[in-house]
Amino acid sequence: MTKDALRIVWIYPDLLSTYGDRGNLIMLTRRAVLRGLPVESTGINSDQRVPEQGDIYLLGGGEDLPQVLAARRLRADGGLQAAAARGAVIFAVCAGYQLIGEVFGGAQGEPVDGLGLIDIRSSRGDERGVGEIVADVDQSLRVERLTGFENHQGKTSIGAGAKPLARVALGVGNGDGSGTEGVYAGRILGTYLHGPALVRNPSLADLLLTWAAGPLPPLPESEEVWTTRLREERLAAVPA
Repeated sequence: MTKDALRIVWIYPDLLSTYGDRGNLIMLTRRAVLRGLPVESTGINSDQRVPEQGDIYLLGGGEDLPQVLAARRLRADGGLQAAAARGAVIFAVCAGYQLIGEVFGGAQGEPVDGLGLIDIRSSRGDERGVGEIVADVDQSLRVERLTGFENHQGKTSIGAGAKPLARVALGVGNGDGSGTEGVYAGRILGTYLHGPALVRNPSLADLLLTWAAGPLPPLPESEEVWTTRLREERLAAVPA
């Protein structure tokens, strides 16, 4: 990897890329390049070592068995854990969100050890969340209202070492009865949102870039036309 480039690592696209979450990589890259930041992106399949010197690591959604396999291989590899320990940014979606926690539900609902990168515990809930979700982000993060699509039966509870990312206005979110969606602690952030999440929510993408590269200038309005239009369209499509 080039030392002076923003290094974005897409983790296990062969296992965790079921719902178009590669769009998160595309969105981060575009918004960085538009600001003059050189970017080097790398896709790491499950038979490859995870590099420890990345700046941003992305994990996507996946089915039950690939999720279990991904967790086992990442635990054995140790690269993502080492990157987290030195303060790298980690953005994890759905199956990826669950597996960065302490434990999650396997293919038959059995508990499976996660990576322990953030203080959450997940299991299989009674309610399946399928459809549009809208959630209001913790004000301290200065991120606009989230819009996304959820498709999961996960129930994720947040421990004392982490904070909810947002409060649900529409949808299921974490599904633990708390009315919350997602989690964050330090530079690690997880969510159930697809869509892809960072395409629908450019201010969330900018938060991750800021964590990795420092303060960023706003983009010119001419570069925000399509992202703004998509946000307005999706927010208008759900009940107020």
